[in-house]
Amino acid sequence: MYHVIRTAAYEPDPAYGPWLESPYVMPFGEELHAELTSLYARTRRSGDGPLPVRGLNSLLRALAPGVVATARNAGADSRLPWLYGREPVPREVIAPLISTWAADLSQARVREDEDETIDLASREDELFRGLDAALEDLPRWQSAPIDLTETIVSAGGTAEPAQRLYSLLPEWIAFRLAAHPFRTGGAELRFRVVSRENGAELVSWPPQRYEHRKRTWYYSALVGVTVHTVPFADRFRIHVSTSIRRWATRLEARSQDLRGATVLLDAPLPWPDIPDLRERLIENAFAYDRSRGRLAWRNHSPALILPDLDIVHSYPEPGDLLTDPEKWINGRQDIAAGIVYRPALGSHSVGPGLMPKERAELDAWAEEGLRPMLRRVPDLTRVTRHNTPALLPRSGPVGDAESREARQATARRKALANALDGSPLEIDILWQSPETRAELLAALPDLIGLPPGRQDSGRTEATWHWQADGLDIRVRTSHAGALATPLELPGDRKRHRAVRLAEAIADRGAIIADRVERPRDVRGMAIIELGGKDHFRALDSDPKHALRLGFASRGRLSQFIGLPGDAEDTLPHRARSAWLDAFRQLGATTPPAHRVGAGIPQDVQYAALWLVRYTKKGPTRCPARRLVAVRVRPDEGHGVIHGWDSERAAWVPYPDLLLSLSGNAAVTGPVPARSGTVTEDGQQEAERQIRALLFQLRDRPTLLMASSGNLRQCWPRLRNGALARDMLGFGASEAQRLAVYGPDLRVVLARDANGRDEVPEWYAHDGEGKAGFAKGVWGTPDPENRVFASTADVPHTATLPKGLMKLVPTAAGRTAPGKSAWNPVHLELTVLGCLSEKALADAGRTDRPADRPAEWATLVHQLRFHDDYPPLARPLPLHLARMACEYVLPLATAFSQQAPVMDSEQEEGPDAPSAD
Repeated sequence: MYHVIRTAAYEPDPAYGPWLESPYVMPFGEELHAELTSLYARTRRSGDGPLPVRGLNSLLRALAPGVVATARNAGADSRLPWLYGREPVPREVIAPLISTWAADLSQARVREDEDETIDLASREDELFRGLDAALEDLPRWQSAPIDLTETIVSAGGTAEPAQRLYSLLPEWIAFRLAAHPFRTGGAELRFRVVSRENGAELVSWPPQRYEHRKRTWYYSALVGVTVHTVPFADRFRIHVSTSIRRWATRLEARSQDLRGATVLLDAPLPWPDIPDLRERLIENAFAYDRSRGRLAWRNHSPALILPDLDIVHSYPEPGDLLTDPEKWINGRQDIAAGIVYRPALGSHSVGPGLMPKERAELDAWAEEGLRPMLRRVPDLTRVTRHNTPALLPRSGPVGDAESREARQATARRKALANALDGSPLEIDILWQSPETRAELLAALPDLIGLPPGRQDSGRTEATWHWQADGLDIRVRTSHAGALATPLELPGDRKRHRAVRLAEAIADRGAIIADRVERPRDVRGMAIIELGGKDHFRALDSDPKHALRLGFASRGRLSQFIGLPGDAEDTLPHRARSAWLDAFRQLGATTPPAHRVGAGIPQDVQYAALWLVRYTKKGPTRCPARRLVAVRVRPDEGHGVIHGWDSERAAWVPYPDLLLSLSGNAAVTGPVPARSGTVTEDGQQEAERQIRALLFQLRDRPTLLMASSGNLRQCWPRLRNGALARDMLGFGASEAQRLAVYGPDLRVVLARDANGRDEVPEWYAHDGEGKAGFAKGVWGTPDPENRVFASTADVPHTATLPKGLMKLVPTAAGRTAPGKSAWNPVHLELTVLGCLSEKALADAGRTDRPADRPAEWATLVHQLRFHDDYPPLARPLPLHLARMACEYVLPLATAFSQQAPVMDSEQEEGPDAPSAD
């Protein structure tokens, strides 16, 4: 057993002092900013907003040698620093890049003036006369000393970096690390820098090769660098993540199905008199353009402009990359390009992820490169011996496995009976393959410890019936038929896509209404066999959401199971998982008894909040913002899981919550045209709902759990820099003591990577070179510590050796690159509010001892574990709240086709290119 874990996180070393650098800085300048803004205003189609310099910044970082970083908000304020460089970049380099970008901007857009469309090409001289003058007199580069560890400490005691460091510091660190190769196994890997919106990446180049099944597969080491804060920590953090980047060279997707792909381009600099250091890979994105009927670069891609700057080389078009990706990743005429792999592009023989030993070696390489300015964050030690709740043992005497299964089945049967509370359960199995139907019928009684069902006679449908221990379950089976066919959207493209999709969903709902009766005084559930994404290649043709809404309108919950796959298909496992998910929707998932100790009140209730955030890229192409609240009372005999129904202003059984969420599907407001952030009114409404919910939970000790990454868009006071111990703040008002919202309220914030490496990667170690995994709750020795790490071990079925080396395989592990490395989630737990000594004193209470924050963190950690599931990514109540989002499926109506500004948070949808 490991006793410490190490995080791949670093902080400014106080022994070194300020990390001072003197880069050269160039502002945008008022004249250049004014000319570009004027050009943009005269060429954009509609709407207001700052100058969109993202594409220009990408171009400058890629092709202006010496530019280390660009400021994010320079397009909004000409006085702010814009470019940061190791040395001044000549005007002869900067001016052509700006001019070419501006020309591409004008060519990509037209100005609509009432009914007249103006051809901008005929007005090029007029548009660019002022810009040419501004480019002749660019602002001068000036050396500006910068402290790369500049820190501001919030009122709550959280150290935050200066705002510019979020973009500048990762780039600076990335170039520092890239200057030294990573040596392992007698080989060395060299890295190129890739700029990201939330940090920087290092990609080993050229790629590694893996020979498998007479084909060559390509992959690289991937190192991410990001800057973050930790609640109440006196120094900010730099996270260094490590993984595998796979390159797609065997594409199975059709071009018209590609909704987004990322390409990294290795290209020479177009400046003959400047040394070509090749320090970066240039990020681009392409997708299928339906208006042009072909693949095309997206607007921010430098590949759009490179041919105008370099007339010597021949650059690939997206169609060329799709036709022969292997040729381009190996390079052609001094140019190479790799398509970043993602599952939608086809299969790949290189497995994702790295195992602990290799991760530890890369981490040591990064540590060496960051000294002496940064130091490693101290290792974390266990804060409890109780790593799990009262689970059934996985191993025991011979024959105990059957006993364990029997006890699990009894627990499921009891939980299901409690959740149904005497109501019969009516289940429809809508199948496409006979083997799936048979496996589902066999798995249900096995999971709840009942004999095979009795088939009812005299019915037109195949029906099975079980009655035992307060359960009355009836299962009907029938072929899915037309219900499982692709959706067909109306062809009128002049109408908003969300409206046409809503009509297609309504048509499928009508078929369900004709076929399925609404259950009376019974609980209804449908198990539907449905193909995966490969079966629904056309955009928005997958009927899953239509089926969910259609069955919910008939008072039935729904659960899906995929079609049988190849010979390695695990149908028995998938059938069991489908039933367990169905039990979860029915509210028949009881948290195991905790093993924290007497410091947790016996009548404690758990509450969890989750904010649904959809944009026009959401499942129904329609935005939504909906707060979901779940309450779990483990000490109650039945119906322990409830959700808050805002329409009825009452706690209702969990399945009723799901049906109510789907019942508010119609959207009467306009369909937004672009994304944005939560409006001030939206924030105030969400905070009002949260305060009202806290009032409803005052009747007993309550542990409130929330995901800070999920809620802080509508509750900004959950931002790390706004937190204060044992206080809650809303809006612009001063934060108040936790006791104001409940005398026995505790609040724990959970945070995961959130797609931005917000929590660091980790591995356990023994101090003697051995690395692995360990489950537990980890923290610093400080008894007042409020921030903990919750980790789980790998599933008991995982058998890969922890020392597996994939980047440079050993002679004994030549197939190592083909293995998938599974790394347990690191969940950061912040005990924001508890009954500390100070909180009790401020409330004038002497009736109980002070809380130990580590105990409440341990309780939340133990809620990640359940006999029926691998360790959950979040505690069970928060998992239930998040999964309820499956039923939030807003639909656009015919009069909601206008396009105002989006008022909900941006969330990546299916159109966004994704990295491996």
